[in-house]
Amino acid sequence: MVCEKCEKKLGKVITPDVWKSGARNTTESGGRKINENKLLTSKKNRFNPTTTQFKECRICRTKVHQVGGNYCQACAYKKGICAMCGKKVLDTKSYCQSSA
Repeated sequence: MVCEKCEKKLGKVITPDVWKSGARNTTESGGRKINENKLLTSKKNRFNPTTTQFKECRICRTKVHQVGGNYCQACAYKKGICAMCGKKVLDTKSYCQSSA
């Protein structure tokens, strides 16, 4: 769960979407080239364990596997906040959520 502002920061998918209308990573939209070597062209979106480490969630201190994320998906959903920036996305006041 991320806000509209942080959707731009998310990494792109290597394989094209099956449903092509509105997809950002197809050859028609300019997001993907034919016979492109993704190992060479997408260095910035790939996680390298020798140079970087996974961040910890600011609430529960578990490892966050999302690039650029500060909160784990469970804590972001429970609090109704964006997983990357922490902005309030959803009002969870009337929700019946468990703590597990």
